Amino acid sequence: LPSAFAGTLNVVLVAFKREQQSDVDSWTPFLKTITGRWTGVRVYELPTLARRYRLMRSFIDGGMHRGIPDSAVRAATITLYIDKSPFRDALKLANEDSIAVMLVDRNGCVHWRAGGVYGARSGDALTRAIAERAGP
Repeated sequence: LPSAFAGTLNVVLVAFKREQQSDVDSWTPFLKTITGRWTGVRVYELPTLARRYRLMRSFIDGGMHRGIPDSAVRAATITLYIDKSPFRDALKLANEDSIAVMLVDRNGCVHWRAGGVYGARSGDALTRAIAERAGP
């Protein structure tokens, strides 16, 4: 990642805690309209776990697989088992208290970012950021 992303522009939702899934889900209806409007935009969910959970990867991934009924969402969910501190630092995320939502190109350039649950203001800002790069 990010060169393996399928979209020219990619909306990436990074969650650090299981209870943040509802925050991620709050973006889903809005993001479906975005991907319907711009064919070059893809959405990815990145549940982010500490490297120590790698030993339980098959159990965790299996549980996530069963917990995501939509096959398209399942295919675009990439669980990261990493050292989280350098990851947060690279993305300039202060903490893990809320999800991060970013618009990223394949070169890794972050064009827009927000945090937390979906809101109309964040949705409008994301729409403008996509339109500036992908056209109306």
